[in-house]
This record gives sequence, structure tokens and C-alpha cells, in this order.
Amino acid sequence: MAPSPSAFPEPAPALPQERLAHEHEKALAALRERVKELDCLYAITRLSQRRDLSLDEVLSGVAEIVARAWQHPEVACARVVVGGRTFATPGFRRPVSRQSSPVVVDGERIGRIDVGYREERPACDEGPFLREERVLLDAVAEHLARIIASRQAEERLHELSRELIKAQETERQRIARELHDNVAQELSMLRMGLEALPDLMEKSGEQAAGQARDLSARLGGAIASLRDLSYDLLPPALDQLGLAETAFRLCEGFSARHGIEVAFFADGMQGVRTSFETHINLYRILQEALANARRHSGAKLVTVKLIASYPDIILRVEDDGAGFDPDIRQGQALAEKRMGLWSMRERARLLGGRLTIRSKPGAGTRIVAEAPLAGTP
Repeated sequence: MAPSPSAFPEPAPALPQERLAHEHEKALAALRERVKELDCLYAITRLSQRRDLSLDEVLSGVAEIVARAWQHPEVACARVVVGGRTFATPGFRRPVSRQSSPVVVDGERIGRIDVGYREERPACDEGPFLREERVLLDAVAEHLARIIASRQAEERLHELSRELIKAQETERQRIARELHDNVAQELSMLRMGLEALPDLMEKSGEQAAGQARDLSARLGGAIASLRDLSYDLLPPALDQLGLAETAFRLCEGFSARHGIEVAFFADGMQGVRTSFETHINLYRILQEALANARRHSGAKLVTVKLIASYPDIILRVEDDGAGFDPDIRQGQALAEKRMGLWSMRERARLLGGRLTIRSKPGAGTRIVAEAPLAGTP
């Protein structure tokens, strides 16, 4: 039986040559746009890696790169706005059409990036802009946020490094002054007194005895100054008595010197062995927290708790002072180049732990440092 004519479908008519050429040109145009987008992201990455350029120069360069990547670069303009500063290509003041994307760092909007056309262009997916250009703009904004965060972190690190060196030199100067003004002068006076003592003994035994007692008191003062200086540099009791007892003695001495009541509690520390690195860093955090309570809070009572609770050792310092806004204070501390809060956080981080600060004006301050017990000897 012969097949019916309808059993074999007729071949589709061939596309006209002009239509084929149009589709080909359309595909090439789309491909060129995708290449421009990739070139844009690549150029921004290369620009951000240039250490000879400042962040401002990088942001200006990003605006120029973005303007060239859009569908109509001959009339495109772009700008980056960060922290109230603007980095724009020429002619951005009054673009006919514009699209924007926010720049967000750590959940906070710090600026935006805008792209515009200075002249009218045919409508596309978003005004005269392609759908892919919206995706690209958002990607550029995210990339820009990472660049800004990285550069700002580097700048802070350089600044903190400079301040650390300065702090080291300041501490050396303090030790030198302490040795010269107290210990060296006391020893010089002792030497002069000892040189005069034989003559005084020949004239009057009673005066010589009084002089000897005075010299002995001066010597005791010089020894105490040396001991205090040595103790501040490296408390020997950390090795001999452990962290809990040394922290208790620090709190006792602080209270006696400054007239601020310090309530100290330790729990779970018996038999706990931790590394010297853990000891010294928690001790320094406690020192800094007590010093801050004295200098800034006007506290009358400071409560210190040292608790070993697996898997952490926890140091909590709480005062009844004036309190503060932690975000504002830390920003001020960086601007004023004060290292206290930063150094406490850094010490906790070096131990693999963390430091949290809870405070608000009029409600006192609580500082909690946590360091892991795991892996300690």
C-alpha cells in the first residue's frame, strides 16, 4: 500500500537571506555585549590590584570602566559615590536616563554606583538599558564593596601597625623615665648618703644611726619601684601561682591604689592548665579593662569573674560606671589613635577566641573575653 502524501511533512521553508543576516548580526551584537561585560569586571579587578593607586584613584577608574561597558558608550557616563565623595566621568551632571545600584559593606549602605546616558536612546528592558546591564551593574556594585572593604581594612592595618610601633616606643620611654626619675635618682642619693656616713659616724653615732635608717628606707623604696616595674612588664606570679591567683592580686592592688572596689570571683579554675600565651593575654585584657574603668567610667564597683567552663575560659569584667556607645567609642578610638579596645579584641582573636563589649550611656559596661581551653597543655 502506497503511503499517503500527508505521511511525510513538507520541509520548512528556508529563512530569507536577509533574516539570516539579521539574526547573525543580532547574535554577534549580544556576544559583543557579553564580552564587554566580562572585560568590565576583569578591568576593575586588575585596577583594584594596583598598589600604586589610592582608593580614590581606583574609584575614579571604575567609573570610567563602567561607562565604556554599556550598550551606547559614546553617550554613557558613570559615577561612584562613597562616603559623600563623588568620582564621576565628564558630563554626568544631567544624564537623560540613569540606573543605580547601592554599594553595601558589612550590611551598611556606604554609597552607590550610577550609569547614565547623556542623550535619548531606544527603549529596552529597563528604560534604555538592557536586562544584562542591570545584572552587571549589581555585580560591579558588589565587587566595588569588596574592593572598598579590603582597601579600608589595609589602611586600618597600616595605621594600627604605625600606632603599635609608636606605643612600643612610648612604653620604652616610660620605662626609661621610671628608671631614671625614680630608681636612678634614689640610688644616687643612697650613694651620696653612704659616702657621707663614715664622717657622720665619727661625729655622732646617733645621727649616723638615723642616716642609716633613712638610707635603708630609700633603698626599700628603690627596690619596690623596680619590683613594680618588673611586675608590670611580666608578672612572675603567672608561672608560680597561676592565672586566677595573679588576677586576684592585680584586682587587690588596683583597688588599693585607686580606691575603687573590685569584687573578684573565680570558678572551675582548680586544676585547669592553660598555656602561658592564654595566661598573659587574658591578664593583659583584665589590666586594660580595669584601666578603662578607672580612666573613663567613673565606676565605684568593678566585678571580675574568671570561669573555666569547657570548652572555654571566660573572663568577665563589669562596672557600674557611666557607660558608652561601643560603636561610637571604637570609631573615636581609631580616629584619636587610642589602642585599648582594639588591643583587647586582638588579644582575644590571637587566642582563637572572641571579645564582646556591652555598654550604653548611664548603664555601665560589660566586657567578656572567651578563649578556648582545647589544645592547651
